[in-house]
Amino acid sequence: MARAAKKKPVLAMIEFSRARDIPFNRIHLSNDNVRETDADAGLDELEFDVERREDLILGINVRAMLDADGQETGDFETPAGGRRYRVIARLVAKGRFPEDGLVPCIVKKANAKTSAVDDSLAENTFRQALHPLDQFRAFKRMIDAGMSKAEVACAYFTTERYVEQRLRLTDVSPKLLAVYAQNGMTLKMLEAFTAHPDHARQEQVWDAVQYSRNAEPWQIRDMLTETTVPSSDKRARFVGLDAYLAAGGPVLPRYLFDDDEEGWLEDVALLDKMVAEKLKAAADALAAEGWKWVAADLELPFGYDHDLRGIVGTTEELSEAERQEREALRDEQAALEAKYLADQELPEEVDRRLGEIEKRLEAFERRPTVYDPADLAIGGAFITVDEDGELVVDRGWVRPEDEPVETVEADGPEGVDPAVDGSDEDDDEDREPAAGSQPTVVTINGQPAEPEEDVEIVRPLPEKLLIELSAHRTVALRNAVGANPRIAMTALLHKLVHDAFKLETSGAALHVSVREIYCDGQGVDLKNSPYAKAVAERHAGWKAKLPTGNDAIWDWLEALDDESRMALLAHCVSYGVNALYERPNPLSASGLSERALQRRAAEADRLAGVTDLDMAEAGFRPTVANYFARVTKQRILEAVSEAVGASTANLLDLQKKDKMAMAAEAEERLANTGWLPEPLRRAIEEPPVEAAAEADEPDVALPDFLASDGGEDAAETENEPDPAFLVAAE
Repeated sequence: MARAAKKKPVLAMIEFSRARDIPFNRIHLSNDNVRETDADAGLDELEFDVERREDLILGINVRAMLDADGQETGDFETPAGGRRYRVIARLVAKGRFPEDGLVPCIVKKANAKTSAVDDSLAENTFRQALHPLDQFRAFKRMIDAGMSKAEVACAYFTTERYVEQRLRLTDVSPKLLAVYAQNGMTLKMLEAFTAHPDHARQEQVWDAVQYSRNAEPWQIRDMLTETTVPSSDKRARFVGLDAYLAAGGPVLPRYLFDDDEEGWLEDVALLDKMVAEKLKAAADALAAEGWKWVAADLELPFGYDHDLRGIVGTTEELSEAERQEREALRDEQAALEAKYLADQELPEEVDRRLGEIEKRLEAFERRPTVYDPADLAIGGAFITVDEDGELVVDRGWVRPEDEPVETVEADGPEGVDPAVDGSDEDDDEDREPAAGSQPTVVTINGQPAEPEEDVEIVRPLPEKLLIELSAHRTVALRNAVGANPRIAMTALLHKLVHDAFKLETSGAALHVSVREIYCDGQGVDLKNSPYAKAVAERHAGWKAKLPTGNDAIWDWLEALDDESRMALLAHCVSYGVNALYERPNPLSASGLSERALQRRAAEADRLAGVTDLDMAEAGFRPTVANYFARVTKQRILEAVSEAVGASTANLLDLQKKDKMAMAAEAEERLANTGWLPEPLRRAIEEPPVEAAAEADEPDVALPDFLASDGGEDAAETENEPDPAFLVAAE
């Protein structure tokens, strides 16, 4: 017998409770309200908000009160909405709301299935906190609608700075805001991205750190600002932010999440030029005192005065008028201090006067030092800048080569003074020049300073960029050594000879434990490079051939032919290649010393030479991500000039593009030229010859003032050898 199909149960239709306006004096706070702990917390803020709006956002949930017979009394109790009830009661007490004023309410229906306690608990439980991103955007919409930051801050009991911070967060790349909305990053990480306003750069940094287990906000901020100088840097303090801005220097927006950081200066070349000019001006002023030499340097090395003799000068004496002024100031200071000795706080004008007296007395104590003209003729002075950006002058030092040489008296012919031989002309030539008769030798940052020439300082490449480029070179060398068994055997034997005969081993470019050298500071493009893929494929090929078990591997190695054994040896040895750059420890207490790092670089150059490694042929291409966006405009233009000619670089400079647009065009123009950043060049190679590059260039009509550009400068660039070792910027 067939079974009858089950009928689906019919669900009753939901009927919501009705809304009514009820006089406040007919409403009472219910004993069933579950909020009992800290029930008055936050009432001040809620009261302010209701007064500001002159309205309620939500009505009160009430139930009719019944008498003993179950009949409605006309009064109501509120199990849900107790905080709003208390706020209205406060407004009634202040006379801001009538006692019988109408309050919007939701009146619980008579046949409700849930209890008052249930309603009260549900209202306080099933509420979703607003996502912070929605708050940021709401602030922005209110500001855009005409509210001031102060009004928004006042309405939500916060500070204007907090509102400014939230508004700045809305300027982050929409792609990153979407990641934050899905809890893909922390609020602190999102804050770090506000350090740089460029969305493309923000997204580039996120692509580099999003899969890192140790991504920290400070790392994100450092990556975003690695080609800039913080305003807290002593160079920025020395020059002054106002002077830098007046010279046309761009500044990244002020970082709002760190009170100690006012922003970053973008044009590092301009800043360094202004530093050099200010040091030069200070050196010229010092040279006018008559010193033989003046050495000005942003960083004086430790022990800079080693082997130098200090000159002791005399303090300039006070005049009679100055002595009388000093004594009068001391008497006035003592009288004021005695008069207000018992006072807890000095009157403002007295405090100001005492400060003026102290400054003037200090000036009397800091009298200029006077040096003997003979000492000025052989002595010199140092100029530097301290960490606070203040100029520091250290006068009175004599170098060993400038020490006066005692003349030994010799017997001349009888009756003839040996000091006088009748040759007045020769005497004039040999006589020691008087103080101030020769110009002072001034050096700025170790280079002679010529008054007629502009001081041009090229900032070293950022340290992180050096680390990433050295990772490319390490993997490319690993691939080159792994493909050349003979060179791998030589490198291995070279290392073993050093170990066996206890020769110097620190800083070796080959580690043969064998322990793979990991490239921790790699960029996102390294894994996709041809040489990295070649190493991975070779490794996978050998791994597939390896048997399982220690004894089985030994037997398998024994059975290999000589060619295969050498190829496997080369592959294993290659994993110990280390051409990585890392910050040297100047004290050599831990980490790598400067000397060891130089040795590593030299050995890496040798390996590159014997394997005939060319990073361009190996597959490295300079891109926006791995180079051009990380360096200054000056370096971008230098790269274009070296690779495709000075005329192209001049045209690119004249277009006044922003840095990212210039970087993108440089990537396109240099794609197939074989140009390499300095750290990836072979130590023996020269930069591309400009004339040859320009020969393939289409004819471009240039202005007269550019037609001859690049001749002399280009020749200098071509003839200048690449440094064997690069030092990163701090």
